[in-house]
Amino acid sequence: MATMKSVLAARNKVDVVDVERPVPGPKDALVRVRACGICGTDTFFLHLGGMPTGADGSTRAIPLGHEPAGEVVEVGAEVTGLAVGNRVVVNPQAAPTGIIGCGGELGGMDEYLLVENAEVGTSLAVLPDDMPFDVAALNEPMAVARHAVNRSGARPTDKVVVFGAGPIGLGAAIWLKLRGVEHVTVVDIIPERLETALSVGAAVVDSAVEDLTGRLKELHGEAANALGQPRAGTDIYLDAAGAPAVFDSVIANAKWHARLVMVAVQKKGEVDLGGMLRSELTLIASQGYPTEIFEVTAELVEHRERFGKLISHRVPFAEVGRAFELALTPGAAEKVVVTFP
Repeated sequence: MATMKSVLAARNKVDVVDVERPVPGPKDALVRVRACGICGTDTFFLHLGGMPTGADGSTRAIPLGHEPAGEVVEVGAEVTGLAVGNRVVVNPQAAPTGIIGCGGELGGMDEYLLVENAEVGTSLAVLPDDMPFDVAALNEPMAVARHAVNRSGARPTDKVVVFGAGPIGLGAAIWLKLRGVEHVTVVDIIPERLETALSVGAAVVDSAVEDLTGRLKELHGEAANALGQPRAGTDIYLDAAGAPAVFDSVIANAKWHARLVMVAVQKKGEVDLGGMLRSELTLIASQGYPTEIFEVTAELVEHRERFGKLISHRVPFAEVGRAFELALTPGAAEKVVVTFP
């Protein structure tokens, strides 16, 4: 039986090709994909024309999509705890043939996805029958955001700033609020994204037109660095933007013993190490989701309306090329989710 899948064909180009429908083995399950989000990693691969394979800049074409949600259509004889018709989200890092949509043999931006060695709680999680597939597809990026918040160690009394109102930054803001953190501020330069940040309960700063230092002092009070120089009272900064200006802003405003969590991929740039020293600023890196992939699922289901606000565009698979064009265009979309019939 023929089905369709999307593959990275060339730089900034995605093709949809016909393939045979996967046949699950006794330990596998077959998922009919109903929604799959587009991530910054997908657009990074598109810009390069494939996944980097060596220092010479060479790339190879790969299947795309690592944020799939769908329904089970076949279950292998040895699989337990899973039934045909179950709505599920998939852990892309659990596939034995490589990370789904990130260099592995499989991609989630397909009509059907083979879940190898299907194990509930490890390779996939079952959702309620009324969970919308488009919001379910946020499970993977919200796990990334949750890990960043977990790494921050934020307490309810902390004052937190999130740079970048994309899906990860806004997801982090939601997790912080659900964690009981009262003072959460999101900084961005795109008004539409800041409106979304307001709608999920954060204070906002438009750093394109507002004085960041002045606004942070208004929102978080004043403190000092290790030398007694005046600084904003912010306890934790979270970088979900990845722009060099973020580090500059944090170091310029960091009080004594402030923390900076880096979840965005930073571009190359100079860092004022002396400024970090003067604040004894702690830099905390946050990569992926070592334990959080299904830690987030129950709360994603419970707060589905709140998380659903992060989706700016729902594009049918028949127009997958347009979906990737939106994701590739800076400022054109917040979160694009491709939907399948």
